[in-house]
Amino acid sequence: MIKTLTKHGNSMALVIEKPILDLLGADAETSFDVTTDGQALIFTPVRDAKRGRTFQSALAKVNRKYSKALKKLAE
Repeated sequence: MIKTLTKHGNSMALVIEKPILDLLGADAETSFDVTTDGQALIFTPVRDAKRGRTFQSALAKVNRKYSKALKKLAE
């Protein structure tokens, strides 16, 4: 699906159709975490802040413990 941006005041907006929001389990009240990999935007519905913090903590622990192995795997 190809989308175009729409002018919204001094900003630009991306309209997301209801069927896509339904697939994500999102609605007009859902907050999204917006990240990028440098070439694409990634929109992730924010679910449970506590769960997100737990995941980030676990990810940091794994990165600290296995950083050398992960770097070798990336080569």
